[in-house]
Amino acid sequence: MDLAAVLFPVFTLLGGLAFFLYGMNAMSDGLEKLAGGKLEKTLKKMTSNKLGSMGLGAGITIAMQSSSALTVMLVGLVNSGIMALEQTVGVIFGSNIGTTLTAWILSLAGIESGEGGGIGNFLISLLKPDNFSPIVALIGIILIMMAKSERKKDIGTIMVGFAILMFGMELMGDAVKPLAADENIEAFKAFVDIFNNPLIGVAVGAIFTGVIQSSAASVGVLQTLAIETGAITYNMTLPIVMGQNIGTCVTALISSIGVTKNAKRVAVVHILFNIIGTFIVLLIYYPIYLFVAPVKEFLSVSANAQGIALCHTIFNLFTTLLLLPFTNLLVYLARKFIPDAKEEEKKSFIDERLLNTPTFALAECDNYTVKMAKIARDTFINATNLARKAEDGKGFDEKLAEQVRIDEKMLDKYEDKLGSFLVRISGKELSTSDSREASKLLHTIGDFERIGDHAVNLLGVAKEIADKGISFSEQAREELKVLSSALEEIITLTVTAFEENNLELAKDIEPLEQVVDRIAAQIKANHIARLQKGDCTIELGFVLSDLLNNFERVSDHCSNVAVAMIEVAHNSFDTHKYLRAVKSDTNADFSERYNEYEIKYKIN
Repeated sequence: MDLAAVLFPVFTLLGGLAFFLYGMNAMSDGLEKLAGGKLEKTLKKMTSNKLGSMGLGAGITIAMQSSSALTVMLVGLVNSGIMALEQTVGVIFGSNIGTTLTAWILSLAGIESGEGGGIGNFLISLLKPDNFSPIVALIGIILIMMAKSERKKDIGTIMVGFAILMFGMELMGDAVKPLAADENIEAFKAFVDIFNNPLIGVAVGAIFTGVIQSSAASVGVLQTLAIETGAITYNMTLPIVMGQNIGTCVTALISSIGVTKNAKRVAVVHILFNIIGTFIVLLIYYPIYLFVAPVKEFLSVSANAQGIALCHTIFNLFTTLLLLPFTNLLVYLARKFIPDAKEEEKKSFIDERLLNTPTFALAECDNYTVKMAKIARDTFINATNLARKAEDGKGFDEKLAEQVRIDEKMLDKYEDKLGSFLVRISGKELSTSDSREASKLLHTIGDFERIGDHAVNLLGVAKEIADKGISFSEQAREELKVLSSALEEIITLTVTAFEENNLELAKDIEPLEQVVDRIAAQIKANHIARLQKGDCTIELGFVLSDLLNNFERVSDHCSNVAVAMIEVAHNSFDTHKYLRAVKSDTNADFSERYNEYEIKYKIN
């Protein structure tokens, strides 16, 4: 036996599989970057509507080109407490439908043109990937090397990935062609005849897919064998396809190690869906196959690539429609398999599994930063209210003060964890827009944390006022109320603009910050005038100075957040250059908004 004749086709087959997997990964990365944060935002809008969730799962799987990757992401989202288990079921159902598109794309390799040189045959031939993928690759490389737009580069990556994927299919086809030779075909048919046993077909499909962790690649190998040898019948195809669906659950099963019980249940739901579907289809299909002669005769013919794609689609659609009314039962069974812990489990802050899909991880960081912003806003407003009570002689509210301290510690925790996670995301391959977003978040989390620090500083000032029985003059109290109102508006405006990513609102923050500075300066000047008249004391001046300094610092941090939002849209973080341009005499919008705020928060 010629060892080279045996080994070289095996090497070619494995090399083709490697190209296939790499091309699919490149396509997935390009599609994910192209979609940006839209996928995650769409996922966030998911409702309890089952059909909507299914459509969403199918759409995201098509965009990511991997049902396994979506399930891993769902495990991470549930582990972080961002999604409930019940929300994931419809998405999982939809992902199994979405993954069938890849098989249809791969089935193009099996298109055959007729004889002759007519335009019809030319067009049909043009549909074959091995004919048009070199052109796709060329266009993709041109886009990657010459396009200035990051979006066009991502499209180029998708095109090159597709071409590499199809080249891998062609290599696998070349590797198995010797099996169709006259001297080999009978032996090969005798070998694959064992797949007429449905249990063996399911087992082989599951094991092979579980090893390579890609149902698309597994289907591609099956289609290649069918095209090149003609030895794969529909009767063999169906159990192998069912096994492939079970095997693709391995990735989610591995990802569920070390997560909360609720996150483990996501993987269990995925497994149950495919196992129950396989079991029911086998119960229905094989009695018909065995006892209905026309069906048996039809299913004994050789399968083509399109037929395999059709079997894949029909199985997934049938299983989905069959189990759709029983989603609650799947959740119930998952809870039975993974019972609740006696002690409450701690949820992950942001699950590290989301780093596998940096766009989603970045979107979750944005969600947590919004939460951080709201905590900072509420903390500061609570602190100003507490200080105002002390100024009005109503004492020191210890309960409210404790809440401010708790919230400030929470802000510290958010900054620490978000900062570390964002640094790790920044080390991933990100699109330009995602890279800008990561920079914006890294710039802003520190400002929100510092707002909490200034809120705690205000507690100290309020405590001093209450303990020493300090009483400001009526005029000073009125001035501080005006300033406090301006501060509440600027921080509320900042948080709203950040949450909505509203650049128009963000542009209003700097004029208001300038008005806050003007009010603070005027309060200081008025205090000095009262001090000179003997209407105020130096001790009051120290307390007033502490209040004003913290107020001014908070407005500065609000300005920093607004500048970061605006500058990220212009791919620049030159804060000083931006502020100089904003405050220039030629900026009519700034002047108009400044005048409006100056009238609104005018003090005598």
